[in-house]
Amino acid sequence: MSAAPRIHLHHCRDARSFRVLWALEELGLPYELTMMPFPPRVFVEGYRDVNPLGTVPACFIDGQLMTESAAIPHVLATKFGPSPLAVAPDEPDFPAYMNFLMMGEATLTFPQTIHLRYTRLEPPERRVAQAAEDYAQWFGSRLRNAEAMMQGDYAAAGRFTMADISVGYAVMLARQIGLEEQLTPGMQAYFDRLSQREGFRRAQAAQGPGGLGL
Repeated sequence: MSAAPRIHLHHCRDARSFRVLWALEELGLPYELTMMPFPPRVFVEGYRDVNPLGTVPACFIDGQLMTESAAIPHVLATKFGPSPLAVAPDEPDFPAYMNFLMMGEATLTFPQTIHLRYTRLEPPERRVAQAAEDYAQWFGSRLRNAEAMMQGDYAAAGRFTMADISVGYAVMLARQIGLEEQLTPGMQAYFDRLSQREGFRRAQAAQGPGGLGL
């Protein structure tokens, strides 16, 4: 019998690391969770010794550090699978799956972080309303294009996968940082489906009550 995986996730409430927490709960894997204030590089002494980037997630999988929230769910599903939450290379939708897996972070979350920076994270004298609005519109345009690329109720392969965790988190974040108007009815319905999953609910419960930890 193989040993149980050793997984330790460093997480801030509702930050990108929520993708990893959600994936862990969907897979039913055992894990250790360290909750931190955001940003941990400012508020957690010694955090850069844990993760030199100073960002979340910092996820140790059998002692190996991973920091990319779109990559970690796929690694978990394949390393500790097989699982239908990953799309296998021999499946027809494998390219679409990988594309949406990366799209959730690189294409969709990036403009949101710029919007968030210039509306909340910078001190008032450094906030730039025009930049925030420009990136809000950029996010909305990208999300509508992503929706047009989807086929059916999920991102790829006709089923819920780690790609939906990647894209779904971007929709979740939009709802929390004032970008609701950028969500089409279709994407609102998409997230409503995802948020009804028991794995999503368990992940929310695991991080505890409270507002956005950003």
